[in-house]
Amino acid sequence: MNKMFTWSVTVALAGFLFGFDTIVISGADQPIQKLWNLSPAMHGTFIMSMALWGTVLGSLIGGFPTKIWGRKKTLFWIGILFFISAIGSALAQDPYTFSAFRFIGGVGVGASSVAAPIYISEITSSEKRGRLVALYQFCLVFGIMIAFISNWLLKGVGGENDWRWMLGVEAIPALAYTLMVLRVPNSPRWLLLRRNDEEKALSILEVIYSSIDVAKQKLSEIKLDLDLPKSSENLFQKKYNRVLWLGFLIAFFNQLSGINFVLYYAPRILEQAGLGGGESLLNAIAIGVVNLIFTLVGMRLIDRFGRRQLIIIGSIGYIASLLMVGVAFQFNLEPVYKLIFICAFVASHAIGQGAVIWVFISEIFPNRVRSFGQSWGTSTHWVFAAIITLVTPIFLDDQEGLLVDTVWYIYYFFAGMMVLQLLWALFKMPETKGVSLEELEKQLTGEDD
Repeated sequence: MNKMFTWSVTVALAGFLFGFDTIVISGADQPIQKLWNLSPAMHGTFIMSMALWGTVLGSLIGGFPTKIWGRKKTLFWIGILFFISAIGSALAQDPYTFSAFRFIGGVGVGASSVAAPIYISEITSSEKRGRLVALYQFCLVFGIMIAFISNWLLKGVGGENDWRWMLGVEAIPALAYTLMVLRVPNSPRWLLLRRNDEEKALSILEVIYSSIDVAKQKLSEIKLDLDLPKSSENLFQKKYNRVLWLGFLIAFFNQLSGINFVLYYAPRILEQAGLGGGESLLNAIAIGVVNLIFTLVGMRLIDRFGRRQLIIIGSIGYIASLLMVGVAFQFNLEPVYKLIFICAFVASHAIGQGAVIWVFISEIFPNRVRSFGQSWGTSTHWVFAAIITLVTPIFLDDQEGLLVDTVWYIYYFFAGMMVLQLLWALFKMPETKGVSLEELEKQLTGEDD
């Protein structure tokens, strides 16, 4: 268990870089728009959402290196991308160069959301898989919180160049992660799938299960699954329709909750909610702390309650908190109420979708197409994240005068989408808790019929 935990934590640190990279831009949001005198549309396209379009590309193509090169090697190069992006973004002299380096970091984020959950799901037992894959989400939200804290601490360090320090500091954890990932082994399932290396796969399985007999049994199960006649390795075939829809819908609902709308623009939203006065970066830390605490709660519950139950609980929390945020903005309630309701929304996300999404997507796709299935689910997630982030400045920019009149409609819209998620979880979402990856394949593709 100790080595399995160490491997999982090491790989989950890709989630830390993911969270830090995507949220650190919130501190640079307004200074960059002012520096380069960008319109809301230009700012949304070239500054705020460019990393997310890189993330879309990374998630779309991430399945190929994850399958061909292996999970470990892919994770190593992801660290290199984060390092290059951090240095390049900090030194950029114009919005186009800046957006190019942010795009590179986004490719790293997208690829990490494919490779890291797959790796962890494949080097853990079914009893511990939920908690250990959820480490990726924990590291992600820890990265978000550290990004908020880092932005606040670095405000005032470089005057008008504060934002360069905020972005460049990511190079330190990126380099550390890149070196650390060299010490983890390859996934046993990948070793069998691509190299047919039974000896190495067995040695890793023995570490995972602490028993040579259980390891041999698992090796036989994996080999049997890989040796079954397959009509094609193409993901888009009829027998995979159900898992394709499951991967699409959990990612779709994740983004249509509005979580990135709140996290990416947290300082601006809090400032316009009346929690400004130069302390919006400090107030944003509260969101990061709540996110982290309730992610820990979700991690403790995911293997006890199951994935489906957490989505149901989270959906109810989403609906209630989003309605209250909408009411708070519509009737201009005191700023403290807005902060409380926003934190309740973030808590609902952390205990539900936040804890579940990467675990669920990494579990539901069969061994032979898991890499491409993960790409499918994560690319859906990132396409909608990019769209939401792209259009947000249009609604939040003071010059347009739209905030007071329309921002509350957005929260009501997100609440309506969470009603649909609740119905999906109640009637369509399967439970994957405590089931081996090979058994899940049989259940979800109908191959045990």
